[in-house]
Amino acid sequence: MVRNISVLGAGSMGTAVSVLLAGNGHNVLMWSLYKDEVDMINNVREQKDKLPGVIIPQSVRCTGDLEEAARFSDIFVLAIPSQRVRENVKAIASVRPKPSVISCFSKGLERESGLRMSEVIKEELPGATVVAMSGPCHAEELSRGIPTAYVAASESRKAAEMIQDLFMSHRFRVYTNPDIVGVELGGAIKNVIALCAGISDGLGYGDNTKAALMTRGIAEISRLGCAMGALRQTFSGLAGIGDLIVTCTSMHSRNRRAGILIGKGLSVDQAMEEVKMVVEGVYTTEPVYNLSRKLGVRMPITAEAYAILFEGKDPASAVSALMSRDKTCEHEAEDLDDVWK
Repeated sequence: MVRNISVLGAGSMGTAVSVLLAGNGHNVLMWSLYKDEVDMINNVREQKDKLPGVIIPQSVRCTGDLEEAARFSDIFVLAIPSQRVRENVKAIASVRPKPSVISCFSKGLERESGLRMSEVIKEELPGATVVAMSGPCHAEELSRGIPTAYVAASESRKAAEMIQDLFMSHRFRVYTNPDIVGVELGGAIKNVIALCAGISDGLGYGDNTKAALMTRGIAEISRLGCAMGALRQTFSGLAGIGDLIVTCTSMHSRNRRAGILIGKGLSVDQAMEEVKMVVEGVYTTEPVYNLSRKLGVRMPITAEAYAILFEGKDPASAVSALMSRDKTCEHEAEDLDDVWK
């Protein structure tokens, strides 16, 4: 069945998603805040700044009019920076107060409130059904048809399966998951760990260091997620360890690239300016750190990331602090009650 689909955001992921949906036979109307971007997509048929060489099909159009995009479809795809989700959903609500489904590719926590993206969306658009999209997927590869797998998570099985059907292709395999809390947290917090993985690379450390960091990073993500009601098994899946691996190891990852620059001595602002794209891990670290303190969840890697980003701590000193903490068991003590004798 051919559907009309509105995609908010014409950057790398918004363009890649639009190309995928068009390839599946759907009509897509993208929206961009920037006139140059709108003209480039409509006239050049290419996102030359972020996805050079990827041809955009004729079934994809782009508009600078958010009201036009909101009226085009009752299915919305959000592919915009997490800190701008609220303002854009509020604008949608003023035009279309009851869209059927919002599929959210934006990964992060709102900096001021600490809310997940689905919570932000529902505050501004209470009637919306939200499907969180997450997994190991760089837009640079998705747009070129390089195979990967993703997760569509929602409280509504019907909505998750509908989005699964829209996006599923022979190059993009989509699984459903009822744990929207875990899927959103995994997608958000992995950016913090990826930033730290980049810092490790920038300091000149090796594969051993990164593997240890990633493993202990997923332990932190799982601890906070479970404290917030997520299912532990979500973090061993695509939206957990899968997304973490790809974001910590690829140079497509803006979080890793920014971390490398910070590890080499650049300031946070200098690193973000050089990357020239939104570095979600910087904005997510603060709310994750605050949530960990509020809920009493141990997250030492996140705490050191916060100290580097917002307190000016030297990255090498942060590594020393992590390595010299009191000795402990790898697993949570309560999980070992029936094992230790």
